[in-house]
Parts: sequence; C-alpha cells; structure tokens
Amino acid sequence: MIWSSPVQQSSIMRLATLPQMHLAFTVDLEGTVKVWNCQDEDALATLTMPWTCFSLEICLTNDGPFLMVGNAEGDIYTLTVPELRGVSKVNAFKYSVDLLHCSPDKKWIFASGTHQNILPVVFLTESLLKPSEGKSPLSLSIPFSSCCRACWAPRRTSRITVMYRRGSCKKTGFTTFELMAKRMGDRTDMQARQIATFLLPLHMESPIWMGVGDGNTVVFESGPSLFLFTISGHLLQRFEDHQRTIGNLWVVGMSLPIACLHCFS
Repeated sequence: MIWSSPVQQSSIMRLATLPQMHLAFTVDLEGTVKVWNCQDEDALATLTMPWTCFSLEICLTNDGPFLMVGNAEGDIYTLTVPELRGVSKVNAFKYSVDLLHCSPDKKWIFASGTHQNILPVVFLTESLLKPSEGKSPLSLSIPFSSCCRACWAPRRTSRITVMYRRGSCKKTGFTTFELMAKRMGDRTDMQARQIATFLLPLHMESPIWMGVGDGNTVVFESGPSLFLFTISGHLLQRFEDHQRTIGNLWVVGMSLPIACLHCFS
C-alpha cells in the first residue's frame, strides 16, 4: 500500500483522479467533496454541497484543472482545483446528474441522468469555466432519452456514443452523435448530428458497462461475454474467456479497444 486516507465519517460515493498532479477527489454520502494529495492524512480542501452528489468529473484545461460536480437537484457546479472555489453553477435538468463526461479535447461536457424523461445536455466547456453574467452557458439537448452510459471517442473528440434502455422490455441500444459548434457573428450555433444507431437482440442480457475505440466501434459486456460491434450494429468479435459475469470494463488504447476486466463471483 502506498497511501490511504483516514476512515471517513460517511461512505465515499464517487472518486475521480488527476494523475498529472497526483490528486484524488472524493464525494461522500453527505455531499462533502474533498481533495487529497495522496500523501497526507488531511485533505487539501473540503466543500460541503447542499444536496447529495451523484457525479464527479475532472477537466484539465489550458487554464488549469477544474472539478465538476453533479447533484440530486440537476445542478452542475464547476470548482477550482485544489481550492474548490466556485466558478459557476448551472441547472441542467430536474433530476439528478448521474453522468458527467469531459471530451478528450476538453471542448465539451456531456451531462445526463438515468431517468427516462431526461434528455442529455452537452455544454461548451468554456461557457462553464468563464460564465457571462446574466447569460446561460452554451448548451445543446441531445434528443435521446433513457441514457444509462456514454463515452467520447478518444481521437474523434466531437463524437460521443450513448447507451440507452427504453420500452417495457428495456431494450438496450447504442446511438452515436457528432457534435459541431460554429460561430456566427456574436453567437455560437451548436448542433448534434446522429450518425449511427442500433438495438441489441432481446435475447441478449443487457450490458452495464461500455467503451468506445476509434469512434467507429463500441465494446460492452453481456453476462460472461465481451462484444465488439461497429457503431452501426455489425458484430466484429465476441470473446468468451470468462466463466462468470463480467463485473467491470475499462478501455485502454485508441485504434483498437482493449478491455481490462474484473469479474465477481
């Protein structure tokens, strides 16, 4: 063991890391956000949020690192690192912010909840980091509800693939969007173009985890099997190296997804 924090009074619910600065970020059941340098017992900074927090995302930009926190009321807070000073607060929707993902080029922030009535929202990161007084941050709703996972393509940094479940049978599908932002005079026009979508067969066990490769492939587990599909729904490969249900999945690499798996009994 290299380092561990002291035992906390409340259970840690979310964790994010910033390896470049050797920092870790936690939020507990009571909504307390802490920054750790992974060396000392005491946190570098602590901030208690007014509501339970469901998502954390660290965004390392040219202006420095920022932490984004999504809470139960649909609010997204942008905070400085490591001080945890408030930069902006925006209400994304009426339900909890369960997913927060910063694009690889730090241009976009994807936010969504898992409630069936929520449409995901994509923000221009700059408008959250440098808010204009009296103006709402630039954002775009993606017309696809019931989102449960989402991943940015590592190289095609304006492309995001969303996993969703809908209908009485909870059919699982994947849809991919290409995002665009164009300056037109003194305003910015944002668009999301759907470029591919497909549904999984009903007999297939619904996946929990997913990842993307070069922007044209999606990888996910289903029971003990690992599947690699194109974003249009063509099966490329099925791996059956596990005897038990796959309990987690990470994608490492860009041109071809490489999955690191953790199984539970």
